[in-house]
Amino acid sequence: GETVAAALWASGIRTLRHSAKRGAPQGMYCGMGVCFGCRVTIDGTPNVLACQTPVSEGMRIETQQGYGRWET
Repeated sequence: GETVAAALWASGIRTLRHSAKRGAPQGMYCGMGVCFGCRVTIDGTPNVLACQTPVSEGMRIETQQGYGRWET
C-alpha cells in the first residue's frame, strides 16, 4: 500500500531525477502529484509520478534524466 516515492525515501534514495537544463538533482517536493518533481522511469515508461504510484514486487525503477526516454 506504499507509494514508490515512500519506498525510495525509506531506502535512503532522495534524488529521483535530474533536471533537463542543468542536470540538477530533483527529489520529492509536494508528495501529492502537483509539482511533478518525483518523475521516475518505471518498467521503461518515463515520467511516472513516484508519489502517486503504488509500489509492487518486481518493478524496475530508474532515476530519470531530463524529460526521460521511452525504451525501444
